[in-house]
Amino acid sequence: MKSDDKNTMLNRREFLQGMSMVAAGLAFTPLRGQAATETLDFGNGTRELVSYPQKRPLMLITARPPHLETPFSTFNEGVVTPNDAFFVRYHLANMPTAIDGEQHRLKISGLVNKTLSLSLAELKKLGEPVEVVAVNQCAGNSRGFSAPRVFGAQLGNGSMGNAKWTGVPLKTVLEHAGVQAGAKQVTFNGLDNPLMSGTPDFIKALDIDHALSGEPLIAWAMNDTDIPFLNGYPIKLIVPGYFGTYWIKHLSEISVIDHGFDGFFMKTAYRLPDNDCECSAAGIALAKTKPITQLKIRSFITSLRAGDTLRYGETIVLRGIAFDGGGGIAAVDISDDGGQHWQASTLSKSLGKYSFQEWQASWKPKEKGTIALQVRARNRLGEQQPAVSTWNPSGYARNVIETTPVLVV
Repeated sequence: MKSDDKNTMLNRREFLQGMSMVAAGLAFTPLRGQAATETLDFGNGTRELVSYPQKRPLMLITARPPHLETPFSTFNEGVVTPNDAFFVRYHLANMPTAIDGEQHRLKISGLVNKTLSLSLAELKKLGEPVEVVAVNQCAGNSRGFSAPRVFGAQLGNGSMGNAKWTGVPLKTVLEHAGVQAGAKQVTFNGLDNPLMSGTPDFIKALDIDHALSGEPLIAWAMNDTDIPFLNGYPIKLIVPGYFGTYWIKHLSEISVIDHGFDGFFMKTAYRLPDNDCECSAAGIALAKTKPITQLKIRSFITSLRAGDTLRYGETIVLRGIAFDGGGGIAAVDISDDGGQHWQASTLSKSLGKYSFQEWQASWKPKEKGTIALQVRARNRLGEQQPAVSTWNPSGYARNVIETTPVLVV
């Protein structure tokens, strides 16, 4: 046996042993270090750093089901987020603890000419594999910065990541099954299930035109290797430009239906105020809502942290990332005077319209004291980040201009 093959088998065995802790009643006990923590820039923002199988130390949000956030410094390592640093989000605690990729089946049913049950090998034979670099961002990313605070996991800016996904277009699979006339939506389900009978299953839906557009992908690889278990092994639905709520892990069922799906996670959860700003005032009942869908334009400085100390008169290179829902980033600007004046940055080579876009700019402090650095992105559709933060009851889709205060001495 080759050394690499042996190491792979050992890693897989160690991983499955770790996964078996759930079955033993230990509820995915994380491996804790020596009280290492990360502190986010809002009240009660201290998070323990823990290790799970296939993951470096990440910020623990919840242990059951696992909810892990990426330390923000990771995004300064490169435009592609490493698999072991990619955030983890589950909704249902009754999640699989071991999956045999060779035995896993994907069922396609409903309003189709033939019901299918595809193995991974059969899925791969349906067509040439395609690749897309795309951002997966939790709808509640940055929720902890909401003012006033809102219910839900108090997340910083690390519930997002950018990866290269390899798989087959959803369109190819649906066409292989034969979509019948009258199809309106397509639903998707994975292997995580409710613990209690009254808890709704986590099922999401896409309109038929979107499902057949060629953009959504059924992926089996992430950054040129198997998708990590906690990110959806062996196959995951990829919906470029859409929030991560649609990116179903451990994908097992696809159903074509002739009506709008009214399951809890479409009809009740993951919804925004249905108005131009997709916002509301605190304490005001919402008259009308709509499902959250496309990512909003965002940008960040990644090379500095709030409170960093810089030297007066020294030029530094600021670096960061920007992204949107697929319009494509056209410009990223920085300001050190509260947005009165903006300096253009230089964009790096794009990895695609759904990817993080790296940028950099030389900057020289003009005065001493606390300087509030701001970063603002504009896309090719003319959309630009707002200067004032909007609010909604779920703390979804934050995209205000970010501010990083630094001390110049």
